Amino acid sequence: MKAVVQHKDQLSWDEVSDLYPKRGEIRIAVHASAVNRADLSQRAGGYPPPPGASSILGLECSGVVDKVGEGVTSIDLGDRVCALLSGGGYAENVTVPAGQVLRIPGNIGYDAAAALPEVFATAYLNLYMEARLQPGETVLIHAGGSGVGTSAIQLCKSFQNPCFVTAGSREKVLRCQELGASSGCVRSDEDFVGAVTEWTQSKGVDVILDPVGASYFEKNLKVLATDGRLVVIGLMGGGDTEIALGRLMVKRQRVIGSTLRARPIAAKAQVMDELKKRVWPLIESGEIQPIIDRILPIEQVDEAHKLIASNSTFGKVVLRVRS
Repeated sequence: MKAVVQHKDQLSWDEVSDLYPKRGEIRIAVHASAVNRADLSQRAGGYPPPPGASSILGLECSGVVDKVGEGVTSIDLGDRVCALLSGGGYAENVTVPAGQVLRIPGNIGYDAAAALPEVFATAYLNLYMEARLQPGETVLIHAGGSGVGTSAIQLCKSFQNPCFVTAGSREKVLRCQELGASSGCVRSDEDFVGAVTEWTQSKGVDVILDPVGASYFEKNLKVLATDGRLVVIGLMGGGDTEIALGRLMVKRQRVIGSTLRARPIAAKAQVMDELKKRVWPLIESGEIQPIIDRILPIEQVDEAHKLIASNSTFGKVVLRVRS
């Protein structure tokens, strides 16, 4: 089979050893994968795959089940599926535990399906499982135009959670509002503290979904409400900061650090089961959809990474492996 192989910082589409499913796994003939910022971090050496995971890039894919391992009863040979991966998505074939696989809704094609698993799992996990967001509570979503951001906005709209977004341009803020965000601001043009304070009438937001980290930390705590939850899911703005412990104590604020990739197989299966029950019906009805900036052939993976690094995209960049 072929896969994207990394030689130092160079990526190439080369022959590699084929894969076969172990007990509890399936093999997917991959039709498409999608780019996540974690792929860029791994490529740069800052985010190694967890023990036992494939070193090939790619945290999600769509395709057809072409082999089923022993003990698998939830997925059948020939099923159209998408999968949450620990790695290996930039390839013609990938093996994955069956619990991390969902059948693709009938109204969704392979390209769109490849853009579903990682971002919707990340958004749902951190908003509704980690932060335990309740109907009516408010949310601040940083990087609203990202894959996770556009997914989180749609979830918030569907589950009655007004949200405020930060994004890199006025156009992105407006597009976020078209998706369902109540308001937003351009991160380089205005201080989100003042804008969020005004939007919440000085109450603060109940939950913050933050992929930025250190550079936003103090400001995040300023706009976090009493009993609010700050969920840190990335470190684009650095990993070292200071905490005003007094504010945390007085306002009973909670800071939650969260990653998805390194969680145990059973924990990932639980997230995917929640997606199947609560999010998949919304995708099947058309209420929620993956937002795709563009689709590129897998051979143009380097260009895809440059697009993500430029912060110019809105939604996902999909890599097509098979026509």
